[in-house]
Amino acid sequence: MRLTRADLHGYQKYGVEFILDHPVSALFLECGLGKTITTLTAIEELIYDRFEVGKVLIIAPLRVAMTTWTGEAEKWEHLKRLRLSRVIGSADDREQALKADADVYIINRENVEWLVNNYDFNFDMVVIDELSSFKSHQSKRFKALRKVRPKVKRIVGLTGTPAPNGLMNLWAEINILDMGERLSRYISRYRYEYFKPDKRNGMVIYSYKPLPDSEERIYAKLSDICISMKAADHLKMPERVDNVVTVEMNEKEREMYKTLEREMLLPFADGDIDAVNAAALSNKLLQIANGAAYDENGNVRNIHRRKLDALEDLIEAANGKPVLIYYSYKHDRDRIMDRFTAREIRTEKDISDWNAGNITIGLAHPASCGHGLNLQSGGSTIIWFGLTWSLELYQQANARLYRQGQKNTVIIHHIITKGTVDENVMRALRDKDIGQAALMDAVKARIEEVVL
Repeated sequence: MRLTRADLHGYQKYGVEFILDHPVSALFLECGLGKTITTLTAIEELIYDRFEVGKVLIIAPLRVAMTTWTGEAEKWEHLKRLRLSRVIGSADDREQALKADADVYIINRENVEWLVNNYDFNFDMVVIDELSSFKSHQSKRFKALRKVRPKVKRIVGLTGTPAPNGLMNLWAEINILDMGERLSRYISRYRYEYFKPDKRNGMVIYSYKPLPDSEERIYAKLSDICISMKAADHLKMPERVDNVVTVEMNEKEREMYKTLEREMLLPFADGDIDAVNAAALSNKLLQIANGAAYDENGNVRNIHRRKLDALEDLIEAANGKPVLIYYSYKHDRDRIMDRFTAREIRTEKDISDWNAGNITIGLAHPASCGHGLNLQSGGSTIIWFGLTWSLELYQQANARLYRQGQKNTVIIHHIITKGTVDENVMRALRDKDIGQAALMDAVKARIEEVVL
């Protein structure tokens, strides 16, 4: 039996009304709050009841575009009139999907530029699922969509992480929605208005720091088009326990790490580990913290097994219960699979087997399963073997298990190598969450039960 519109939660009904009432809207909805059904319900009403919209484009991460939107539409009785077409796959497949007689066309974000450059952009409504993927004003997808944005009558931005790396990223996300009405048409003006130079070398500025009152002024500018909802406010979320497991390298291993950190070079007889700039150095140091690194020839140099030993202890402590391990590098995955009987979660079959309890040790990269996948039925323990600098990926990856429907306490382990960049990443994730929490609270919807 399919669900009906009456089965929507009160906060979802509120979200539907917000989209209907605002031609430009941004819904900052944490994972599990049902942003897909909220948006589809609004689309259905705009097309079939209000006759305000005729053709809708949904832009989403590839995995989400493939399954989530069409799968959600099939669950609900009131969406049975909606005709969806997935513009995914080869160029021929995408062309055929665009020719289909449909109401809603779903495309992965990597093909936005292709669509804009090759077809008449005749969509009167656009939905951007994971608005934060348009945070770079220099990206091709941003420039392509911005070029055709004036043709669009209605636009909706959806994300649970609106400012994953600070307030500077907000400019592009909001600009693609309102064409510069709130935070200025130009990034230079936005920087001048809300930031001051931070790190610089002479006339070259490397980073900017928000002015003391920037957060409040920015949030005030966005309050009319943005609503924020936190899962903890509207859902019965499972208990969550965060745990840090610290490992320590021996003197020889520590000296290798320090040599690379100091000299940006760790020599080996047949291929050095080197770093050409600060970003590359950070990457190499993270690799060594995990236990191995790629040398200049692409070969793996094994440095230590400290994290693998800690991982073994955590798996043993799970006592047969499934664990989901997030890794950072291919050599992390390979070393884990060499030591344990593990299975990488990549395909629909993998996801199905995980949720059925048929995988005891699951492996995933946060970038490949960070959005849209429901894995809460298969386990409740996450182990971060290697950390990510991206708050967005970190939060989204944790939300695969820590979400509505999870019946057990979620335990999230972080394996940290003492005295390494791991500690900086952990601190950065925590500090960025403070700023993001402030943004979410500033535009938070004060919702009473809404009866449609």
